[in-house]
Amino acid sequence: MSRVRVLVGTRKGAFVLTSDGRRDDWDVSGPFFAGWEIYHMAASPADPDRLYASQSGGWFGQVVQRSDDGGLTWNPVGNEFTYVGEPGTHQWYDGSQRPWEFTRVWHFEPSPTDPDRVYAGVEDAALFRTDDGGETWHELPGLRTHESGPSWQPGAGGMCLHTILLDPRDEQRMRVAISAAGVFGSDDGGASWSPANKGLVTDGIPDPDAEVGHCVHNLARHPARPDTLFMQKHWDVMRSDDDGASWYEISGDLPTDFGFPIEVHAHEPDTVYVVPITSDYLHVPPDGRLRVYRSRGGGHEWEPLTKGLPQQHCYVNVLRDAMAVDTLDDCGVYFGTTGGQVYASPDSGNTWNAVVRDLPPVLSVEVQTLP
Repeated sequence: MSRVRVLVGTRKGAFVLTSDGRRDDWDVSGPFFAGWEIYHMAASPADPDRLYASQSGGWFGQVVQRSDDGGLTWNPVGNEFTYVGEPGTHQWYDGSQRPWEFTRVWHFEPSPTDPDRVYAGVEDAALFRTDDGGETWHELPGLRTHESGPSWQPGAGGMCLHTILLDPRDEQRMRVAISAAGVFGSDDGGASWSPANKGLVTDGIPDPDAEVGHCVHNLARHPARPDTLFMQKHWDVMRSDDDGASWYEISGDLPTDFGFPIEVHAHEPDTVYVVPITSDYLHVPPDGRLRVYRSRGGGHEWEPLTKGLPQQHCYVNVLRDAMAVDTLDDCGVYFGTTGGQVYASPDSGNTWNAVVRDLPPVLSVEVQTLP
């Protein structure tokens, strides 16, 4: 029987949750790196026991940790992240120009074929890559030095590159999302980049239809249909059917179209999951009811999934990297909350159970399906 391993990053350490394919009995190990913020953990598709973790703290900075035994033991690896060439500037909240500064790694995206190759999205927004398992990192500077770079501004969480999508047909093709600049695409391995924000509209910026300046919260796609992308934006749930060249809204009958995570069912390219929250200043579920919403038609029409989730007096949030799906036949869906709960559904969202409660606030959730 297959197994699943869920990697949970929190504000005070990392946890590894494991279960068999029934997903009704869980073993919880951790905390690893207790007291440290773990912004993201990721596993190599080419070597399931190769894991990477982003460990950061205000006093000691950023550390990349690597495990070669599925999370049993960890070791720090090369942690020199240096912007290439002149540092340049970007725009701050007040319109002034600030120098680019490396703060932390927000997201790892391992290569599907090479366990030693990993892409890292960092704050301030830039893209790095390692080809030796994290021992050395080098920037792909074409993104940060794009002509629009000086106009990029930080979102409320910082100016971070938080999402990296590698095209399953060709790793040279990638799409990334930056808060608050938007989506950018490269077809040459990161050497050159173009904005991919046509159709996005953002109130509150000087030009609502601007080429850059949109606060994109997350992107997702199904590997069987890689030209279709789904987006959770600051406001609006969006879809693209041309790999980001243009976007249209699919928020439909959601109670609110503000949220952070978005995911696609492992076997159904038109089944999409989001977690709406009340507004951009009130990061809690509408009416105090924690609901995952599912669309089986690629958007527009959404159904609330509530069985097993608290439906009164619940005031938690689900952050952008805190939802994931497994690839078992009956697709499992997982998410973590800022209240420290990790919920799992073994049946595509129809029912939910709390795998663990009372962890520190959850920053990220990833899942592996293991033989």
